[in-house]
Amino acid sequence: ITYELISVDLTKSKRKAPSFTAYQRSRQVPYIGHDGFILYESCAIERCPAKKYADQGTPNLVPIEPEPGALFEQAALSSFPFSYGCCCSTSNDVVVWDSLYSQQTDGARIAELAATRDAKLDGYEAILGKQKCLAGDNLTLAGLFRLPAWSTPVGPAGYAHLLDKRPNVTRWWNNISSRPARLAVKDGA
Repeated sequence: ITYELISVDLTKSKRKAPSFTAYQRSRQVPYIGHDGFILYESCAIERCPAKKYADQGTPNLVPIEPEPGALFEQAALSSFPFSYGCCCSTSNDVVVWDSLYSQQTDGARIAELAATRDAKLDGYEAILGKQKCLAGDNLTLAGLFRLPAWSTPVGPAGYAHLLDKRPNVTRWWNNISSRPARLAVKDGA
């Protein structure tokens, strides 16, 4: 489907401008608008076009059958290894992704977050060792929900090494992150 992507510079408080808050009063991103219909919250934004344009693109992104639907909801609601409070570390560098900006924090908190992150990635490895995608063998929005939260840590932040010892996660990430639709918007295009 065609769209217009409008980037909002969060570091310059553009989300507090009246032109933005007229559509998203809580000053969060993202939101979408179409023919006067405004919607915010990432998962709702992703589900709406997937349902509205279900006859286009990848089929069954939001399964409605009971068991595939339940697997979708389970995967969609599971926590993300790379998300708020996530710890990414290398031998010389530690970053804690607290909210929008990365911040340094104390060693105990870093160790706690790194252990949580690694346990979640190990869980993904086990799940993806049994099936192609997070909600079974077919691509759903549950996997695509991870794209924004994983793109910076695994991409420009340089923490792809966290996937190196997890071949199933690597296979899955390479598959979803190289999709043409993702590539078309990954740099804000």
